[in-house]
Amino acid sequence: MAGVLTGLKVVEFAGLGPAPFCSMMLADHGADVLRIVRPGACGDSPADVTNRGRRALVLDVRQPAGVDAALELSARADIVIEGFRPGVMERLGLGPEACLARNPQLIYGRMTGWGQSGPLAHAAGHDINYIALSGTLHAIGRPGDAPVPPLNLVGDFGGGGMLLAFGLLAALYESRRSGRGQVVDAAMSDGSALLAAMIYGMKSAGQWGNQRGENLLDGGAPFYDSYACADGKYIAIGPIEPKFYAVLRERCGIEDPLFDAPMDTARWPLMKLRLADMFRARTRSEWCALLEGTDACVAPVLDWDEAPEHPHNRARGTFVSLDDVIQPAPAPRFSRTPAADPKSQQIVTVDAALAHWGASAPAEA
Repeated sequence: MAGVLTGLKVVEFAGLGPAPFCSMMLADHGADVLRIVRPGACGDSPADVTNRGRRALVLDVRQPAGVDAALELSARADIVIEGFRPGVMERLGLGPEACLARNPQLIYGRMTGWGQSGPLAHAAGHDINYIALSGTLHAIGRPGDAPVPPLNLVGDFGGGGMLLAFGLLAALYESRRSGRGQVVDAAMSDGSALLAAMIYGMKSAGQWGNQRGENLLDGGAPFYDSYACADGKYIAIGPIEPKFYAVLRERCGIEDPLFDAPMDTARWPLMKLRLADMFRARTRSEWCALLEGTDACVAPVLDWDEAPEHPHNRARGTFVSLDDVIQPAPAPRFSRTPAADPKSQQIVTVDAALAHWGASAPAEA
């Protein structure tokens, strides 16, 4: 084992999306994570990237012996992670009260869309619903068009899995002082709102409007957008600061006085048209040769195949290949306790899982 979280023991009740992503992050950095998977649901495809780095145990927690085994494992864990609707784990006999009774220092992480309380707590939903309620989805898209879902990155993974990982480790830090465990209630609706903290601040200060595609960071500003090149590929520019904006103008030979007042929003539509014409005159590779790596804040818009091959990503090892599946490497980087290369999921038996953590198997688990 290697990584900053070596020695941390985690039980994950397998689910979808953000909870497995959180567990993957912990496992990437050395945590010993055991996934408890219901019978018939233990996918072992290398394409299930968020399952990497863990041991997996098929266990029927609808049966008393399965519940006993799960409680025995939770009693020896530092963290439990579950991502089901409120009340599901309690009905199984595996809720926080039951687990904390066996392990008072346990950190019990709960990942849901709406949270453990509130009028929507028991309603179904997905990323798009949670970020819609937080105000985030409304802000993403072009003027006059419908909001554009930003994949499921904002709710599931940024405002969900990463928020849960932060909460778990924060609670674990506190428990080292207090000697007491607690429940971490991570909701994607909360997390996506939190990710928009700066935008809410700008809105309050009168620096952001409700019309999408007309603001500084949503594609409204001509100097913060993506433009088509001669070959149909795209270039992304973002020189917000005056000194970086000056570099873009100098290297591109932009002398038109229209560009002298970049924060004059009345000029933005015409500036965008002029820039669009300029970028269409050369291929993406030609623009990269002129601008990439300079303070003009320019980067090529890479697709899923191109990104792993970019020289910067290759130099940093941003992507790895595991079982012939190209995938992101563990992040962030630690100077003294770096993460090991991720490994494939390993299927284990009940006896092996319990013995690994120094427990004996309950009968008929």
